[in-house]
Amino acid sequence: MESEKNWYVIHTYSGYENKVKANLERKVHSMAMENEIFRVLVPMEDEVEIKDGKKKIAKKKVFPGYVLVEMIVNDRSWYVVRNTPGVTGFVGSGTKPIPLTEAEVKRILKAMGMEELKPKIDIKVSQHVRINSGAFENWTATVTELYPDRSKLKVLVNMFGRETPVELDFTQVEKI
Repeated sequence: MESEKNWYVIHTYSGYENKVKANLERKVHSMAMENEIFRVLVPMEDEVEIKDGKKKIAKKKVFPGYVLVEMIVNDRSWYVVRNTPGVTGFVGSGTKPIPLTEAEVKRILKAMGMEELKPKIDIKVSQHVRINSGAFENWTATVTELYPDRSKLKVLVNMFGRETPVELDFTQVEKI
């Protein structure tokens, strides 16, 4: 299975998109899977309705019956998403979910007014940081490499008297 973060489309019972989003977010939080399943979106767009001569803006689902999930696909994350009530499966061939292309994701997020913003980070190589989520939460580490294009960095964590390299998202660390 994949080990990279991508956007996937899951098929849901029509009308259950928001319920699936809420259930999945609850599951992710209760099972501490924030490092595998990142964001769940029901793509919406504004639709102008004219009722009784008055303009009214309503939110309309762009893809009824579908929910987008930003995640790292592994056996555990796949199982959690697949077994969320209301989910009928991943969009893809057979058992392997197929990630959306970067262009597709950009187009969808732009249509929703949620341009993918790359987080800026005010951290430099050899600086000490505190890890604020994941398996090494509350540990101190030293930054060894930055990957701004992927919003990731590599740090060294001192574990059992040895320096161990760990790759993290920018959002998982904070300056000390």
